[in-house]
Amino acid sequence: MVGGAERLIVTAREQILGGVRKALSRTAGQPPLFETAPTLRIPRSDRNLYVDLFVQKLENLGGKSFRVRDTAAVVPAIAELLVQKSAVASNSPFLRKCGVTGLAQVHAGFTDREELKEACAAADFGITSVDYALAATGTFVMLSSHSEARLVSLLPPAHIAIFPRSLLLANLDELLSILPRPADQTSSMVLITGPSRTADIEQILVRGVHGPGEVYAVIVENE
Repeated sequence: MVGGAERLIVTAREQILGGVRKALSRTAGQPPLFETAPTLRIPRSDRNLYVDLFVQKLENLGGKSFRVRDTAAVVPAIAELLVQKSAVASNSPFLRKCGVTGLAQVHAGFTDREELKEACAAADFGITSVDYALAATGTFVMLSSHSEARLVSLLPPAHIAIFPRSLLLANLDELLSILPRPADQTSSMVLITGPSRTADIEQILVRGVHGPGEVYAVIVENE
């Protein structure tokens, strides 16, 4: 009976696969066909409009944004947010250039993962730069690296991303045209679109469950 049952399962499988082959006009053992390369749709629009679109999309999702002229204006822009707060900053060179890592309430320069984890768990803000940002969805693109550890953007209850306008791309298609194989460059590519939110519990929207409940973008125009 066992052997018969196994044979019935195999036969049913063969019947299903046979039906699929017939629908595709293929035969058993035929080598797979190579698919054509996917078509990437990158809008042809004025790149100067990307900042406006990014800000609109981010704020529609509950994020907040600051647009500053240059790196010297970054610290004054976030000063009020950090009053009587603690923050952990990533090792991004751009944050050093902006003067963020020199602030008394900002802890930076971590090389040990456990120390970084403890600091992020106790901090009010995580401050990072980004590798790219997507205008069409208001998304931060974070490639995990020594300069941008994932914990800084995911563990503290609030996240501030500071980046130059030059890193803004149109959409995901443009990102994949630049990074067609992200796994060749990083162990993890994280796309952050607005504050963390879920409606899994009784369909009630709750923020901050799986990541920061507050997200801020600081866009440096002349960089």
